[in-house]
Amino acid sequence: MKTKLTSRIVATTLVTALAGIGLTLPAAGATGQAAKPTHDKTHSKTHSKSLQADVDAILKTGTVGVLAQSTGPRGSRYATAGVADKATGAAARSGDRFRIASASKTFVATVVLQLVGEGRLSLDDTVDHWLPGVVSGNGNDGSRITVRQLLQHTSGLFNYTADLPVLASVDEYQAGRYTTWTPEQLVGIATGHAPDFEPGAKWAYSNTNYILAGMIIQKVTGHSWEQQVTKRIIRPLGLRDTSAPTTDSRIPGRHLHGYSDFGKTGPTIDTTAFNPSAAGAAGAMIGTTADLTRFYQALLGGKLLRPAQLAEMKTTVRAADLDPVWPGARYGLGLLQVPLTCGGSYYSHAGDFPGYTTRNGVSPDGRRVVVLHATGDGASDLSTEQAQNDLIDGELCA
Repeated sequence: MKTKLTSRIVATTLVTALAGIGLTLPAAGATGQAAKPTHDKTHSKTHSKSLQADVDAILKTGTVGVLAQSTGPRGSRYATAGVADKATGAAARSGDRFRIASASKTFVATVVLQLVGEGRLSLDDTVDHWLPGVVSGNGNDGSRITVRQLLQHTSGLFNYTADLPVLASVDEYQAGRYTTWTPEQLVGIATGHAPDFEPGAKWAYSNTNYILAGMIIQKVTGHSWEQQVTKRIIRPLGLRDTSAPTTDSRIPGRHLHGYSDFGKTGPTIDTTAFNPSAAGAAGAMIGTTADLTRFYQALLGGKLLRPAQLAEMKTTVRAADLDPVWPGARYGLGLLQVPLTCGGSYYSHAGDFPGYTTRNGVSPDGRRVVVLHATGDGASDLSTEQAQNDLIDGELCA
């Protein structure tokens, strides 16, 4: 969600592209690129120690707690560093839950594509077909935007989180963190602005797209996106530590606390408690590294989508706005595609919320998965992103 963390963003294009629940990147004054890993990819008996070293490197950039899980044909390895709770000093543990933020978008896109596979909607349906009149005014026209463009971030709709006061500063977060929002209110913030470009003209990240996707899921099925994600993904896969909350501000069970100063707008505060309705289908979910690993294995392994719909999800367009962090990035339907330094590419979806950062990488066949999570704002330049990219690239290239 867009906040006044603009002092931590690389450039104006990143403010627009990476803002908010989806991809807020800490990068004040940075001018270089973050995603050129320098990791030594030589596989050896010390590989598990290498994972721990990479986690320690992320912690040293200014994060509070770090979790990582790397899974492949030979099993899973875990590494942790830092603390889960600054107040108690409790150590971060591998099973701790956290806000996955925009990693939620891949779950939502999966449900939409399942409905496509069932013949209940089409990617070429317009928003107006399912939500007549919801996207209108100030040059916005839902009759010209398709479901595919929502999932692909090519709709041109204004990113509502760029005008959501609750994430603008420490004071505004404290004042509004427990407010309940409806999807219609969030879309209304977006349509209060002119669109950024004509539908299909280019790519630009907008959380508004997935709020609408969630609304379409409800219109098609008669049930909320949270219910559908739970029924279709969370329960069948046995994701016991994953949830899609509606308004509950707590993270249940053992969890990581988030910490942020919202771009130095005040003291660093504990951001853990938050009414997730402000994030909705764009980023409300909670999970763990193990559950995210199981989800990505099932998704890329072809267990959640029919071949035609998985192919649609993996069909990407260029996302040049992301180049400062992921050079050569492309975006599909709820999936980011990032080049590997050893050749080929991996799939991913980053997730950011003030005080929480989720990163991941999945091989095209789902057999190798890396999930990491860090709390705290991280570095004021791109060094935290660099360290996270090093870990993912190094594990997938080993």
